[in-house]
Amino acid sequence: MSRNLRNLLLSIRDLLVSAGPLAILGVALVIGAYWWLKPTPPKTVTLATGPSQSAYEEFGKRYQQALKAEDIEVKLVESEGSSANLQLLRDGKVDLAFVQGGTGELQPDDSENLVSLGSLFVEPIWLFYRADAARKLTRSERLDGLHQLRGMRVNVGSPGSGLPKLMERLLDANHIELKELTFSELSQTPATVAFLNGELDAIVFASAPESLMVQMLLQTPDVQLMSFAQNEAYSRRFPFLTPVTLPRGVVDLAKNIPPRDVRLVASTTSLLAREDTHPALLTLFAQNAQTIHGKAGWFNRAREFPGTLHSELPIAKEADRAINEPTPVMQRYLPFWIANLIDRMWLVMGLLIAVMLPLSRIVPPLYQFRVRSRVFRWYGKLREIEDEMESGDFDGKELLMQLDRLDSQVEKISVPLSYAEELYALRNHIQLVRKRVTHRSAQTHAKADAPAPSVSA
Repeated sequence: MSRNLRNLLLSIRDLLVSAGPLAILGVALVIGAYWWLKPTPPKTVTLATGPSQSAYEEFGKRYQQALKAEDIEVKLVESEGSSANLQLLRDGKVDLAFVQGGTGELQPDDSENLVSLGSLFVEPIWLFYRADAARKLTRSERLDGLHQLRGMRVNVGSPGSGLPKLMERLLDANHIELKELTFSELSQTPATVAFLNGELDAIVFASAPESLMVQMLLQTPDVQLMSFAQNEAYSRRFPFLTPVTLPRGVVDLAKNIPPRDVRLVASTTSLLAREDTHPALLTLFAQNAQTIHGKAGWFNRAREFPGTLHSELPIAKEADRAINEPTPVMQRYLPFWIANLIDRMWLVMGLLIAVMLPLSRIVPPLYQFRVRSRVFRWYGKLREIEDEMESGDFDGKELLMQLDRLDSQVEKISVPLSYAEELYALRNHIQLVRKRVTHRSAQTHAKADAPAPSVSA
């Protein structure tokens, strides 16, 4: 191995030994911060949707497809509806869920354990009725008030949807007791089949217009959609309801469906999440909500949803930032996982740098000490030789042999060129002591060989 290469390897070793503890400390702190912050989101998340073929299920599939691009699997959990979704969230069985306003009573600790990612869309109350049943009971094919349902067979959705409780409140406001009509609580699919077979006179949904059942019933002959003529009054009596209008012809312009404007009342559906859901997942869902729900619809203009102004629960800060602020610069040019990692770690990394910089100042002195110590430790041996010489009782040949051995060992020392001065200084000092030993040894021998002085008689 050449001397230059040996010097280089020794310098690298000294540098690693000097800076190694600091580097290990820095790596340990970074690993600890990564473990504590968990910047990388889990690869699987559960989303409670609703009954099969409902709007919730349709939107769930869209989120599933959107997050698949980020290598995150969204598992859809089918449920009876909004009220059941809220309970699933409380029980920790899902991470996120669609929940309709007014269909469930919030508990005191919900504001601490749950957060909202904003309002996504409105869900009108769709009350479909058979024209023949309306003629039979009211002598009119058109209904415009809940009071006209007396005597009808009405299905109001499964208990888990929260719709039965909502309908009870609306019927009570119209002074209608449940015993005045045949009240059933079937889920959407069997209820729709029974309705089309004439076993039910009316059926109630609370769903977005994307629901396949709603789309189908709007275009089914002899099936009418009840207009809530007093929808403004309903919104005053029930704060969670909003008056909306289904415009004439919006379903099918060519067939003019519906043939007239239909007044409806609607509640707002939000995407709720558990408070401990990973922040990166909240950001992803909130960002994709703008694409999925931001388009113009039957009851809203473009970019009206998602929104954060009206929420029964606290808005997650990630959702507020994603909905109300421009897309962060890093996310425009970097993959989400890299941008999220930087966003989550930059503050901690700044603090680590602030701590590590002062500590790094000890590395150069420590490196210098290690290199110079390879030279200076031989000064101790040189001092011993010099002290033995100064004692006066010494063997010159033995001291010179010790100096030769010392000089031979010093020749094997390798130091960086910047520290060569100390090495050459040690060699010069060895030669200086050698001269002194030689000189002292010569003086001692001269005194020993000198004749003794004569004594006079």
